[in-house]
Amino acid sequence: MKSTTKKLVSCALCIALGVLLPMAFHVIPNGGSVFLPMHIPVLICGLFCGAPYGLACGIITPFFSSMTTGMPPAMILPQMMIELAVYGLVTGLCEKHINFKNEMPKLYISLIIAMLAGRIVNGLINTFVLSTQGYTLSVFMTASFITCLPGIIIQLIIVPILVRILKKSPSNHIK
Repeated sequence: MKSTTKKLVSCALCIALGVLLPMAFHVIPNGGSVFLPMHIPVLICGLFCGAPYGLACGIITPFFSSMTTGMPPAMILPQMMIELAVYGLVTGLCEKHINFKNEMPKLYISLIIAMLAGRIVNGLINTFVLSTQGYTLSVFMTASFITCLPGIIIQLIIVPILVRILKKSPSNHIK
């Protein structure tokens, strides 16, 4: 299968997982904001398929999910689309431009940079949108790093391992 076709199919699969995976977590109160299940397929897409596909996955996934499941709610959909787009874009850019001989440190550094960039962009958006509603540095830190700590830990454990497995897959060696 051609490389572009593989990337398109992989991106579409990540979008589908980004819609389906959160449904399992929404049975838990605040499961989406604690475990961040939609972020995982977007991060994987950026690292595995590259920046353009990660960007598209980050924009399309929350939109499709909101239209089909109502999550995320319409009032936070735009900021989530931007945050996830940053995750997908930055993971893809970092994966391409960071040069390490060992793949795992490269994946972890790319992932951490993207996770920080997405949270910073989300914080900036919320600062401008919610500034009159008491959005403070404390609210940002709690929402971006404390409440979602289980999700951050899951991402740091699962995403690099899955991307490494995907990259080592025999189908990726066929031209």
